[in-house]
Amino acid sequence: MAQTVHIEEPRFSRWLFGSTTTTWFWLVVRVWLGWEWFQSGWGKVFGGNIVPGKGFSLTGDANIGWIRAGTVVQDGKDVAVSVGQNIAGFAQGAITSATGPHPSVAYGWYVDFLHWVASSGHTLLGYLVPLGELLIGIALILGAFTGVAALFGATLNFSYAFAGSAGVNPAMILVSGLLFLAWRNAGWLGLDRFLLPKLGVPWRQASST
Repeated sequence: MAQTVHIEEPRFSRWLFGSTTTTWFWLVVRVWLGWEWFQSGWGKVFGGNIVPGKGFSLTGDANIGWIRAGTVVQDGKDVAVSVGQNIAGFAQGAITSATGPHPSVAYGWYVDFLHWVASSGHTLLGYLVPLGELLIGIALILGAFTGVAALFGATLNFSYAFAGSAGVNPAMILVSGLLFLAWRNAGWLGLDRFLLPKLGVPWRQASST
């Protein structure tokens, strides 16, 4: 039976992703990413607008078509909107971009998923997506299970990107990937400093031998 070989990580990688020296850098990175998710999820859950420079309100109608049904004004007319209808419209728009020689949605299996979202899945996702965005944002800002939160955030970003929506998704995916690699120290200046040891992941100085 071959002996297991443990490959030592490079010194730079150990410094960046595993030391407390860089925790201030990761604090800034994760709070930025967390805020992006938090303010996006807040509007979908509570209907308010907390984007700096664009007004401030804790409640409003922005959650209509997400977690609640209601009536919105379109072209001067009152239009009834159901729960998750915004996601259904997004999915339907992505489906129309899945044809032609260079489709924006390039994977057949994802087109099938979008058909499910547009037909029936939007009702469930109308709750899950907003709540997920809000919880991801809170976890990243507080530094609670940072690596897990970054992974879930990247999953959401990839789902949008697969549907042909670029925007800030590539940047957020990149930052999420870095935070996932830095799961040991990204939450040191946060709740992970106390939570991870409870799960048997103690922070201690690595042996020099």
